[in-house]
Amino acid sequence: MRSIHDPRYQDLMKKLIELRESQNVTQVELARLLNKPQSYVSKVEILERRLDVIELIDWLSVLKTNIAEFIS
Repeated sequence: MRSIHDPRYQDLMKKLIELRESQNVTQVELARLLNKPQSYVSKVEILERRLDVIELIDWLSVLKTNIAEFIS
């Protein structure tokens, strides 16, 4: 099984999308904060591209969320 198809990873991505949306941050805004193109955010969110741990920390940092709180 590819890791982006692992249900645990999919749940993590759903939670990350919910976090972004709960803060009323668009994909375009998140991409700007990350200094990435919007397509990068989109591909991660639709499971075409996998985030590594460092990238996850970057996303959570710009969304002002502690990784320990996010994972719990």
